[in-house]
Amino acid sequence: MKRIMEPWQIGDVKVTRVIEIQVTGGTKFILPDATRENVVDIDWLAPHFMDPDGRLIMSIHALIVDTGTRRIMVDTCLGNDKQRAIPGWNMRTGPFLDDIAAAGYPRESIDTVLCTHLHVDHVGWNTMMVGGKWVPTFPNARYLIGQAEWDHWHTHSSPNRRGDDCFSDSVKPVFDAGLVDFVASDAEICDEVRLEPTPGHTPGHVSVRISSKDEEALITGDVMHHPCQMARPDWVSSADTDSTAARATREKLLDRYADTPVLVIGTHFATPTAGHIRRDGKAYRFEV
Repeated sequence: MKRIMEPWQIGDVKVTRVIEIQVTGGTKFILPDATRENVVDIDWLAPHFMDPDGRLIMSIHALIVDTGTRRIMVDTCLGNDKQRAIPGWNMRTGPFLDDIAAAGYPRESIDTVLCTHLHVDHVGWNTMMVGGKWVPTFPNARYLIGQAEWDHWHTHSSPNRRGDDCFSDSVKPVFDAGLVDFVASDAEICDEVRLEPTPGHTPGHVSVRISSKDEEALITGDVMHHPCQMARPDWVSSADTDSTAARATREKLLDRYADTPVLVIGTHFATPTAGHIRRDGKAYRFEV
């Protein structure tokens, strides 16, 4: 599997996807309604997002937004050396840092880390183990965290509900290092990049809107985990803080971007990851 994908160009902005994990099956824990029996008739999911047996394909990846003057990493995957409840996520020793360097973005070159939210699979590479301590992986970056997101998880010891203390090993160390800036959920990061509030999955969850030279893209975050939620917006994630709010947000987003030229880049969508939302009867489909 290629871990570094060809970038997308949105006007003058380049977006590069670097994959940490892409898996087939094993997704029932996150989308309990998306069983093989329930997804097999959504034929447009194959072959990119579902295998012939109805097993969903999902990805954990980082998206590096290069405006020419800014290098913004949107979410930082799982990280290495971290104790996690899911076996495939536990004590990883993956080549992520080598991969981003090979893509042209060594860790020292990243000037901004943008967290769509503070779940375990989005903050892992915020830090790395050095000399027995968790230190910021991107020493020259400002880490942008939504104020509402911080306010919520700062009072909760386990954001992902499984006992993985990702706040202590992946969030608090960058705060203690003085590298965190708290931002509003609709903040403008730079001329080409701004946040779009998409609460529900977590209280301060955001998506990321990119605009350049009359071209636009949207990085979803976890407002949707898989394209099957376009066909079935009512299928909620087991990791939602407020599943009712998450569903309402998802339905509004799908209606807003359906049949528009906005390129939608899914934070957990498998290769090819990006496409356009199209209306499909009373629901939607993903056109790639």
